[in-house]
Amino acid sequence: MLAATLLVGAVRLPLEAALTDELRGAGLLAAPLAVGTREKLGQTSATVALGGLRTLVATFLNLRAFTFFTEARWDDVADTFDTIVELAPQTIYYWETGASHQAYNASAYYLNDSDLPPLRRDAAWRAAVLKGRAFLERGIRNNPGNPKLNAYLGYLLIDHNKFRAFRDPDATFLAAAQAYQTAADAPDSLPFLRRFQLYAMARVAGQQAEALSLARQLYQDQGNRTPTLRCVYFALEMGAYPMLFDPESLAIGLFGSAEKAYATLSNYWLRANDRLPVHGVAEAISALEVQLGIAAEKSVFLLHPVQDAEDE
Repeated sequence: MLAATLLVGAVRLPLEAALTDELRGAGLLAAPLAVGTREKLGQTSATVALGGLRTLVATFLNLRAFTFFTEARWDDVADTFDTIVELAPQTIYYWETGASHQAYNASAYYLNDSDLPPLRRDAAWRAAVLKGRAFLERGIRNNPGNPKLNAYLGYLLIDHNKFRAFRDPDATFLAAAQAYQTAADAPDSLPFLRRFQLYAMARVAGQQAEALSLARQLYQDQGNRTPTLRCVYFALEMGAYPMLFDPESLAIGLFGSAEKAYATLSNYWLRANDRLPVHGVAEAISALEVQLGIAAEKSVFLLHPVQDAEDE
């Protein structure tokens, strides 16, 4: 009987191991808790989590993290969310919230902390932004192709209040374009995601031809003809074919009238900190100001000079 029992066990063991791996691969069975995670949880919570109630423990930890947030205990917030996502790695809310606390809440706190010297303040701000990005990217690795996490990463990477933390603009905007593309490729994705992919791609040196091709494709759909898309499309066409188009005529053709072209391109010009392409925009605005009789003292260039915008 003992030999028979051992034989049955030997046969079942690889079958059960394979089934366990398959269930974990499909997201139907959670991976075992790491020793460090069990130690953080304490005996009672670890017992509950091991008993299959991980999401319940994650919920209580989320409440604890909120308390740490109100007390500006940022290391404790980050440490708690590390444990939370170990318990509930497929709950997208926790990845978004944990990243937001670092990239936005903690970074803003450090940037405005008057007790820190300026250099340390900037370093702490940058470290928090990078920590938020890394947390999001970890969430994407745990939930491959998830449109919400990819869209949120794209948003962070093109946020003009944040992207100077990443030091390499081209690499940052390319990563944003790829994140938005992944989100836009998901079934039933929202149209704005493809437009945001374009806006990120248009900022990348060496990607202008691809961006123009995408802009032309999107422009064919009336629903995509937002003010920003028209402006980006205009700038990309002017950048690719400066000798082919007259800036003033192209602007009026895209926007429908000189008045609309001037108002929209002027607002776009003032967004120079976004680092969107501005090829031909200054020339079009100058010509439109003449056509519309805009007084020199009311020129949009007094608010944002040509040289400054081109430098950026």
